[in-house]
Amino acid sequence: MSSMTAEQSLFLRDFLLPAIEGEFATTKKVLAAVPDERADYRPDPKYRTARELAWHIVASELYFLEGIAKGSFEGGGEEPPNPTKSMAELIALYENGFRAGLEKVSQLGGEQLAKPINFFQVFNRPAVAYLTFLKDHTVHHRGQLSAYLRPMGAKVPAIYGPSGDEMWEAGEAASA
Repeated sequence: MSSMTAEQSLFLRDFLLPAIEGEFATTKKVLAAVPDERADYRPDPKYRTARELAWHIVASELYFLEGIAKGSFEGGGEEPPNPTKSMAELIALYENGFRAGLEKVSQLGGEQLAKPINFFQVFNRPAVAYLTFLKDHTVHHRGQLSAYLRPMGAKVPAIYGPSGDEMWEAGEAASA
């Protein structure tokens, strides 16, 4: 992506934010399905625990929203420690941080959204383009976490369709 106009960046933001909000609702359902007493489950020694993976999802989303809003990605990419003790606390932190970050991004002007942001010398894309990175990153790791659920003894929520444990609720497909 070499350049983007202010109008294009506003269009892209306004197109992506409803989808990101839909993914947020789905991610909260997956996080809520993780039982606290089994949150240290990992399917293999090389994998993160469910708690670590859940925190990675939340911390990354909040980091991307903040970086887009500020117009820069600061720090060395080190993930801060998880300050929560339970999935309910993590979901509350996620809810508050996501809403605040989304509000900041929704208030940005077209020029701010079109301005390139360097991402650790790997990418240099318009700020708004990182919304797709945020969404794709979350979907990827949420898929990993949802695959942990059944082996942990938990039920898998409906995500993009019914699961073996949950049917879609009326109207859910239309709002996703």
